[in-house]
Amino acid sequence: MDSPIKKKRARGRLSREMIEDAAFEVIEREGLSGFSMRKLAAALGCEAMSIYHHFPSQAHLYEALVDRQMSGLVIPDNSLPWRERARIGMQEFRRVATEHPAFAPFIVVYRMNSPPCLAKLNAIIGLFEDGGFGPELSARLFRAAGYYLMGAILDETAGYAKGPSAVTTVNDEDLARDYPNVVAAGAYFGKAGFDKTFELGLEMFLDEMERVREAAGSGTALGSGDRGRTKK
Repeated sequence: MDSPIKKKRARGRLSREMIEDAAFEVIEREGLSGFSMRKLAAALGCEAMSIYHHFPSQAHLYEALVDRQMSGLVIPDNSLPWRERARIGMQEFRRVATEHPAFAPFIVVYRMNSPPCLAKLNAIIGLFEDGGFGPELSARLFRAAGYYLMGAILDETAGYAKGPSAVTTVNDEDLARDYPNVVAAGAYFGKAGFDKTFELGLEMFLDEMERVREAAGSGTALGSGDRGRTKK
């Protein structure tokens, strides 16, 4: 049976949007390692050269996919309190990066220096600047937020979401006897717990940013040597 993408293709000429839709479909089915322009062409019911007319290479296609996801990231309105804007910004990045789970490992390590991505990054860094941190702290907090987000996104799409990785596994009886802490914690590790765990970590991160913000506003020097603690 033809896919919805191939049926749509049959009704009209090939477009960049059709190609991007199909690329996401193929990546979700085959994974990043299994993706190829040949498989994409098969999903579209066309020759690979027809795709290259729109995207000169796979790198150009992947760039377009990242740009498309980032274009959907909503920048919080500056009428909101700063903490709420920071929360929404981080929630938004997690949301768009996990819309296509199989593509997520690519987007979190991709150097976002295309014009559409730079526009979003510029706005997000500006959000930190609006918090009164100054250029250096804004840059460092932006990067620290990225560390948290990238770890969460990778875990939720390519880590625990995929199940066990080890070849040598332990049966349930031995697991309960020898690793009781793992068993107890395991109830909160699954997909059902992702949102609550992410929000817990996010609030902790925001609490610390608020503390640093207050210290910066009071004129207290915050350096790398004191790990952000105010000097007595």
